[in-house]
Amino acid sequence: MSQKKQQMQVEQKVPENVAKKTVRDTKLREAVAKRRTERLAANKTRRSQWEKNGQAYEAEYKATEKSLVDNIRKAKSEGGFYVPAEAKLILVVRIRGINTLNPQVRQTLRLLKLRQLHNAAFVRVNKATIEMIRKVEPYVTYGYPSRTVIKNLVYKRGYAKVNGQRIPITNNNVVEQQLGKFGIHCVEDLIHEITTVGPHFKEANRFLWAFKLRGPRGGFIAKRRSFINQGDWGNREDLINDLVKRMI
Repeated sequence: MSQKKQQMQVEQKVPENVAKKTVRDTKLREAVAKRRTERLAANKTRRSQWEKNGQAYEAEYKATEKSLVDNIRKAKSEGGFYVPAEAKLILVVRIRGINTLNPQVRQTLRLLKLRQLHNAAFVRVNKATIEMIRKVEPYVTYGYPSRTVIKNLVYKRGYAKVNGQRIPITNNNVVEQQLGKFGIHCVEDLIHEITTVGPHFKEANRFLWAFKLRGPRGGFIAKRRSFINQGDWGNREDLINDLVKRMI
């Protein structure tokens, strides 16, 4: 009986198409694993570089603040006054809606990326932007943002403009894909470029979608009066930081 069973057993061979598929799948798995290993190694290197950039920027900010304090103390000891450099960056916040809005004012607000109520945007200080802000001054409030406010806006309210779409900045890859060719590879690079108004400020600011803020805690005082007349619109200088902190 055992001999008959052995004779009845048919030698089982793996079909040729199955063998080819197995070899192909093995090669694909090996390629995927290799790419994954290379990607993880590259990501580790990039994260290390991003951390170094952040530490370098922090040291630069502290050195700048220390230099400012030293200059003020030196001028005071010599019986003089120290006048800091003029601000190069303005943060503009829209505080009024669309009722009774002049077409020219509406177009200027669009150019400033302030299409909606409580929108905020960064603007480089030059003659053209100053004229634009003066044209829409009764509808906005503006001032000189601090580094802390800039950082909080980007991290808490920052969205990117990618192919006309509003994309949340959830990781550094979003920044690197759009601004890597300008030397901006992470969020810290983006914040540094905005804070210092660097050579690629235009590209960095265009990359950012207008910040959508909420109404300030405690509300406004009087939107129809200027800030110097105990109202809201107009130039607040450094006091813009207190308002934006209540709107983030």
